[in-house]
Amino acid sequence: MSKSLKLYIAILVLLIAGLIAVEFSIPTPVSWNPTYNEDHKIPYGTFVFFEELDNLFPESKVQSIKVTPYEYFDDYYDWENDTYLTTGTYMLIDDYPNLDDTSAQELMDFASYGNDIFISSSYFPDRLMDSLQFDTKNDYSFDGVANVSLSNPVFKNDSITIDRDLSNIYFSSVDTLYTTVLGYQKFTDSLRTNFIKVPWGDGQFFLHLQPIAFTNYNMLKKSNHKYASSVMSYLGDDTIYFDSRNKVGQDLNRSPLRYIFSQPPLKWAWYMALITVVLFMIFNAKRKQRIVTIKEPIKNTTVEFTKTIGNLYYETKDHNNLIDKKITYFLEYIRRVYYLDTQILDEKFAKHLATKSGKDVSDVKKLINQIVYLKAKSDCNEDDLLRLNKAIEDFYTT
Repeated sequence: MSKSLKLYIAILVLLIAGLIAVEFSIPTPVSWNPTYNEDHKIPYGTFVFFEELDNLFPESKVQSIKVTPYEYFDDYYDWENDTYLTTGTYMLIDDYPNLDDTSAQELMDFASYGNDIFISSSYFPDRLMDSLQFDTKNDYSFDGVANVSLSNPVFKNDSITIDRDLSNIYFSSVDTLYTTVLGYQKFTDSLRTNFIKVPWGDGQFFLHLQPIAFTNYNMLKKSNHKYASSVMSYLGDDTIYFDSRNKVGQDLNRSPLRYIFSQPPLKWAWYMALITVVLFMIFNAKRKQRIVTIKEPIKNTTVEFTKTIGNLYYETKDHNNLIDKKITYFLEYIRRVYYLDTQILDEKFAKHLATKSGKDVSDVKKLINQIVYLKAKSDCNEDDLLRLNKAIEDFYTT
């Protein structure tokens, strides 16, 4: 090893040691990132609220949901008896929830059997907004301070003031025939609705804006916890299904470098070491790089094979065989994606498939009837094949 290289390594080691010393001497700043994570004790986590759920609902069990609502509640649905095997209240507190239309439909199904759904958020899925007939609007002209209160006079002393990191999103329209207004938010002189109750089937939806009210910062400020307690009083004392931010597959970083990346000094030292190694390899490779042998890529014969098989079926006009294969593949798709038994293709099966897939019931029944007819038909023609193919493609795409 040359003297110059030793000198460079020594300078690099001293530089990294100096950066580490500087970083450790700086106090860790408070993170104001709104995570809404029940494990986070930072100002905008929900650790305090989550810990208080046992006191707010002493007769209930708090169950964290670490998968999507569809994945969780669908496993509890009894298809034979057409009912859910569990009851309780689904709870979600998140400014930007990852709630797709499929999970929203599952929550509506769960509520229709007499359960409660509580969502505190700034944005809701289109499926909920269309079905429950409400809309929201964001008024950007506000001074950043709001008074949040409940409409019931019993809770008139539980109003709170939120002074930072809130939005002026409010319910701009609701179905006045069925919707009950439970709370308001006031910016300057504008009183807007921010908490509503909407019945759905035998259950109810409680929709709340300003999820920031349930964060650690606001829960520990003065007597703000009374507001959260009053909001929760509308919910039944049954099992609480708390939609966790810590989803399965997302909560743990299993990289062997996870500790290094969790410490800013070590992270920057790692980056500097990588940059140094890359620069060394670039400058050193100029003299030591060997001639790279050019290798022809392996030909992809999949397309030619597919064309050959397609021409073979086309020339033989074996429509029955093609129809049988398309039906077999389609039923396997249903078993794999929707976990339905395809041995009996009757009206009950069509109804379950429509419910699971979100398709129109009449379209699904037509498709299933067409499959049953073609399976029984001994001499299928090209028109039968084309109609079946179009019906299956419409099911995949619509």
